[in-house]
Amino acid sequence: MKNKIKVAFIGAGYMAKEHIKAFADIPGVELSGIYSRTTERAKLLAEDFNILKVSGTIDELYEDTEADLVIVSVSVLSTAEACYNTFKYPWQCLIEKPAGYNVPEAELIAVAAKEYNRKAFVALNRRHYGSTRAAIQELDSVQGSRLVNVYDQEDIIAAKGANQPEEVLRNLMYANSIHVIDYLNIFCRGEVLAVDPIIKWDSKNPRFVAAKITFSSGDIGIYQVVWNGPGPWSVVVTTQEKRCELKPLEQGFVQYNGSRIQNPLDLDDWDKNFKPGLRIQAEEAIKSIRGENHSLPTLVDALKTMKLVEKIYG
Repeated sequence: MKNKIKVAFIGAGYMAKEHIKAFADIPGVELSGIYSRTTERAKLLAEDFNILKVSGTIDELYEDTEADLVIVSVSVLSTAEACYNTFKYPWQCLIEKPAGYNVPEAELIAVAAKEYNRKAFVALNRRHYGSTRAAIQELDSVQGSRLVNVYDQEDIIAAKGANQPEEVLRNLMYANSIHVIDYLNIFCRGEVLAVDPIIKWDSKNPRFVAAKITFSSGDIGIYQVVWNGPGPWSVVVTTQEKRCELKPLEQGFVQYNGSRIQNPLDLDDWDKNFKPGLRIQAEEAIKSIRGENHSLPTLVDALKTMKLVEKIYG
């Protein structure tokens, strides 16, 4: 077993900084290097977190560090190019979501990882929220089918105001809705058998979308989203015995059959001290390097959710 795990970072924006914070907290991890097109921001992060090397390219980053793990957290439209360059080297990859701005690009990234025979995972950090894990544990022993309601909100007007590129605006359901649509694959068991539209997507007049998703296990998912209007993200999982609600997603409650009381789910301090999900996600990434069992979703898992987004939006 390796005593020291070398971790490198590609990107120097907000999410890169949050990933760095999480990995810096793990004993036995060396923050070996960072690369960003914005060199000055990379230098500032290196100074703040004692990252050993600031490199000029991805090639140099591997040569300078020979890192075991690299975290790719760049803009959505830069992710594919960064991944292709990263896959040339035998480090393990953790890629910030979405791994591709639409399904065809996500498929190309997955194919590239397979061709290079690289281990690549996707940072679907809501899978690692304390609330999500506590709800999974509560529901694990419950037999019978589940009804999973996922409530989404997207704001293309705000995205335009934030100067998001046109390609991102056209694919905002992948860039942002993946965060909550992934809950359907988290809580619904089995494979998707059918996606039936209730309110169809209208790209010329984004307003409401709703769909029913049927899974091979008998679980039913109901997805609802409001575009350009109010509606906090939330998830409700209902069974005959228990009802779990995540609202906001970082908090969780369970209600038992025969009771009207919503009991808070046990959470952990990591979600208070770090961006929720990232500290345990980092821990899982280190486990994967050490060859231990871990819960990181693969590129294939992420592509499964991307394809579900595609089916919901037609």
